[in-house]
Amino acid sequence: MKPNIFRKFCGAGNDFILFDLNDNPEFNISSDIILNICDRRFGIGADGVLLIGDEPGYDFKMTYYNSDGSLGSLCGNGARCAIKYADLSGRLDKGRTKFICNNEVFAGQIENDTVIFFLNEPKNLSLNLNIELYGSLTKVHFLNTGSPHVVVDVNELSKSVGNKISFTDINDLDVYSLGREIRYHSEFMPEGTNVNFIQLSGEDIKIRTFERGVEDETLACGTGSVASALISNLVYGLPSPISLITRGGDKLKVGFRNAENSFEEIFLSGPAVEIFKGEIFL
Repeated sequence: MKPNIFRKFCGAGNDFILFDLNDNPEFNISSDIILNICDRRFGIGADGVLLIGDEPGYDFKMTYYNSDGSLGSLCGNGARCAIKYADLSGRLDKGRTKFICNNEVFAGQIENDTVIFFLNEPKNLSLNLNIELYGSLTKVHFLNTGSPHVVVDVNELSKSVGNKISFTDINDLDVYSLGREIRYHSEFMPEGTNVNFIQLSGEDIKIRTFERGVEDETLACGTGSVASALISNLVYGLPSPISLITRGGDKLKVGFRNAENSFEEIFLSGPAVEIFKGEIFL
């Protein structure tokens, strides 16, 4: 049995195990393998797995799997880590790339130590949805930025359920319990949704995210940060670019052009680093 070569990447706290299929031509992925290697006690530990392969006419093809073993939708920080790896492995020309993910074409580039991922037009925008949460109606917003995202202002939570849950700041919030409650809410089933809790902090946004497929809070979420920034532009008038402070402490920046509430030229930028590489028998 030959070992499989992997690399561990981190994008603003989101961590991923990356397999280049050119290095591992006989690699066979399965949900059990993903569960085992993403386990933080018995495996390598990660929020998900990235597979990088060849695609004619493009620099690479990216496939993303959630840590629960399921095939993932678009992952913004995963894409930025894939772009970083593609540059390190010599796939990029002058730091720019076009690649395939989920049968869509995406672009990215590297400027100094910043990795930039350009997203396609979001869809299914719904502002000011009232959902029942702990017996009270709470105002939330929804946007699909390649993955489905609910955005909740913690001030709205305080107004609606502040007498039923205890918190004074976004850092005190029980994101796991609240996130699960909304992630499986009937309004967003059968697929469910990711859930982002935001709090305006000067010119920045503090953000915490419960991720579908990880089924827990992650230290950052790229597509969730994009959804939160775009909704904050519509609801609060925040101008582009918008900086978001992640749970892990890093900043992600979201830029865009609002053309009569149709967003264009959307990008997500921030750090992405290779942590280590190794071999694993699967």
